[in-house]
Amino acid sequence: MGQQKEPTTYEKQLVALGRVLQTLREEESVDVLIETTLNYLQDEFDYSLIWIGLYDRLEHRLFGKGGVMPNGDSSFLRQRFVLSPGDLLEQVVIQQRPVGVPDLREETRAGEWRKAAQKFNIQGTMLFPIRYKDRCFGVSLLGSTLWGVSPRSDEKARLSMIFGGLAAALYQIEADWQRQQTKRPEQPLLTLLSKLRQLPTLGQRLEAMVEETHQFIGPSRTNIYWFERERRYFWRRISNRQKTAGFSDANQIASGITVQEISGFYQALAADQLVSIGEAHSSLKADTTSRLMQQIKARSLLAAPILFQNELMGFLAVEGNEARIWEEEEKSYVRGAAQLIALTAPLEEMEEIIQQTRLDQALTAEITHAIYSDEDWKSTLKNCADKLCQRLRAERFLVLLYDKDQEKFEICYQSQPANRRPATTPLNMLNDVDWQMLERSTEAVGIENLEEDLKLMAWQDVFLEIGVRSLLMCSTSIGHPLEGLVVICHEATRTWSRPEREMLRVVSQQIGLILHQWQLQRQTEQQQKISQTIQWGLTTIQQTYQPDRLERSALQHIAQILQVPFAMMVTWLPGRRGGRIVAPVMANSQFMLNTEIVVPVQTDTLVQWALQADGLLPLTVDDLTAETRQWLSGSGIGQILVIALRTAPEHEPTGIVIVADERSRHWPERHLNALGTLVSQLAWSRRNLLLTDSLKAQRESLERLNWYKQRRIEELYRSLNLTLKRLSELSTQKDPLVGTRLQQNLRQMGDALNTVGQLIKDEPWRLRAYYETVPLATLLKRSLERVDYLIKQRQLWSQVHNTEGNLTIAGDITKIEAILYELLVTACYRCQPSGRIDIWCRTLEERWLELSITDNGVIEPRLVAELQTGRSVDLLAPSTLDQPPGLHLLVCQSLIKQMGGEFNLYKLEDGRVLSRLVIPLSAATPTDKTYANRGNTTGFL
Repeated sequence: MGQQKEPTTYEKQLVALGRVLQTLREEESVDVLIETTLNYLQDEFDYSLIWIGLYDRLEHRLFGKGGVMPNGDSSFLRQRFVLSPGDLLEQVVIQQRPVGVPDLREETRAGEWRKAAQKFNIQGTMLFPIRYKDRCFGVSLLGSTLWGVSPRSDEKARLSMIFGGLAAALYQIEADWQRQQTKRPEQPLLTLLSKLRQLPTLGQRLEAMVEETHQFIGPSRTNIYWFERERRYFWRRISNRQKTAGFSDANQIASGITVQEISGFYQALAADQLVSIGEAHSSLKADTTSRLMQQIKARSLLAAPILFQNELMGFLAVEGNEARIWEEEEKSYVRGAAQLIALTAPLEEMEEIIQQTRLDQALTAEITHAIYSDEDWKSTLKNCADKLCQRLRAERFLVLLYDKDQEKFEICYQSQPANRRPATTPLNMLNDVDWQMLERSTEAVGIENLEEDLKLMAWQDVFLEIGVRSLLMCSTSIGHPLEGLVVICHEATRTWSRPEREMLRVVSQQIGLILHQWQLQRQTEQQQKISQTIQWGLTTIQQTYQPDRLERSALQHIAQILQVPFAMMVTWLPGRRGGRIVAPVMANSQFMLNTEIVVPVQTDTLVQWALQADGLLPLTVDDLTAETRQWLSGSGIGQILVIALRTAPEHEPTGIVIVADERSRHWPERHLNALGTLVSQLAWSRRNLLLTDSLKAQRESLERLNWYKQRRIEELYRSLNLTLKRLSELSTQKDPLVGTRLQQNLRQMGDALNTVGQLIKDEPWRLRAYYETVPLATLLKRSLERVDYLIKQRQLWSQVHNTEGNLTIAGDITKIEAILYELLVTACYRCQPSGRIDIWCRTLEERWLELSITDNGVIEPRLVAELQTGRSVDLLAPSTLDQPPGLHLLVCQSLIKQMGGEFNLYKLEDGRVLSRLVIPLSAATPTDKTYANRGNTTGFL
């Protein structure tokens, strides 16, 4: 066996490091850990100054734990060093990284350590953080008498391991200490549960609860306060303090706290909130905190509500005479203990609750029987009110019914003592929050103090005025849209229990059946009455054959159905700027107006609003302009409904209907529907009467025109015939030339008379179609000769283009010539002096001739459009085709269409006007002499 090799210096260092690290892992004393670390640093490193300080996070300072000084004095190393911003030590603590200082004597951020360095000639210094898991537990300072000394890489590694091991050990010690100091509420609660199972009475259970709570938390005193609903105050039921004389048992009432004095505290408990009041902290408002602490004579408080089925039974309170910061474990324990009380407390009251439930069920059954057996609903509600107020010890009983038309709640029944005045009706609409609360609630809603509660703000003044301070209400249609409410009122502040809320819920649903049936019956009666009136009004309208009587009768029916004091119409003819006031219904002088005023239809704001609205337009008098008020001037007018007399979308409205009432008037939906129906029927009936009158007038005019034409032609025929006879007598003269000319004139006159005779014989009342042929050149020549005088008179230039030889026109030549003459005359009058008229000819499909006339005249665009698309469907609307030249052109278009041809008017891009006429050629003439329809053709040029 060879000689054992002497260990090297490196191996010795590793052995020493391992020994120290093992000690740091196993040791649980902070002082031993520090001492072990210091000894290792002193033995393994050559530093003149060694110091370790632990970090106090709360005070933000380092307190020395010892080290090595050059003079051997360790008192300086035990000092406490407060960390300030910018200090070298704070930099190491905050950044948790080593810091090297070349000369500690010159470092201005070193503080007291600079003085020590100057005293002991400490220069090169290293400061190491003692850190673990991003937490700094202290700082180590290593100083040398040499300038700028810095540890080597292996030394840094060993220092890092040593200080890391020390920090890990300190972290574990602190964690163990915190676990030992932390209160664990589950253990005493489990112990308490086992105790409660063995205690027979509620009083004993509460005493055990108070004793265990006081022992776990250690306050100045522990109390259980119980809540008295009727009088709304808390009384101290159990306390850990020695009972004073006069307390016979645990249930004896002690000092009390009224809810009115500490409403904020009460609301927090009712909302299942833990109340914590300690040093510089309170979960309540300052004024509530001050009053509460004065009542219980304490400076700190933890209070947990005792709630069972959302009803506040009381609270568990731990109170301290000194300010205290409550830990989370203490809060959790108090809340858990209060919930245990809430579970055990109802056991004692169970028999009483069962007995009261039986009584409530019997009372509910009795009320339900009364509801279904009594035919008089008011007697039924009186019976319900008496029994319910007696059971709930309340003074008032109200049944509210929601009126959709008025958007208010009507008091359809109320009961109160004889010496109390009733509530005024109706009640205003609730705000959205209250409405949603009542509609969504599945049980009765209670208000303990109406003056302090934010619910029912719209009704608060009404109820407070009649002395109501608390109330209980429930919807009559739970789970459905709100129809009505049953309200129980009390004149003092009080809390409503769950059995009381449940009883009102059951009764209100039964009452809801009565209200729903009664409301349906009332709506049916109202609807029947309106339907009968509408039917009567429609029948009267349909049987009226004069427009003025129709308007007067319709407005009277509208005023009767809507029950309004004022109704009127403003009517006008399409295209007119002024409207007249028609058949106004004015019940009294406040709604009188001047019927002679002409209403400016195009500029009046109310009229234009009505025409632009789609249906009924509700307004107030404040919406009207000063211009409208000049004719709608009644002083009593407040609310207004206006609707246009409109029949079809393509028809122009010819008037508006206006109904008005006072400012307080509300328009029910059924009245609006009735008004819309009557006005629609009125518009159609009035339109039909106006069209009938218009067509009748046109017919009479045409009859007179035809009679006049017929008589004039007959007179012409008689006169010409007489002249012809006289000329025949002159034809006997011997002069041959005179005779020849005379015979020629006689022949021409005979031809004219034959034409007139044929007109008189064949066309006295209607036009008749003839078939003839004529060369195109002859047709154009005769037409131009007839307008030659007009062309010369207006100094126009005319020319025919593209004439084709051997073309023959077939058809009713007389009418075609008249149409061509009409187009040329119209073009001549349209042109300015020195203008130009061109006639263009070309064949289409070898069967039709397109004859076009262009001129540089001025034409109304609307005339061009209406000739192409036809006049408006609304025959009452004004049109350019109602009078010449449009009327003449429309007649020409109609005649040529009967012949199978076409006529239309165009505005060309270069500004010229084109009159396009398509007429048949003789080659296209059928053998049976009837007209054939031609297909569409394209234009020319």
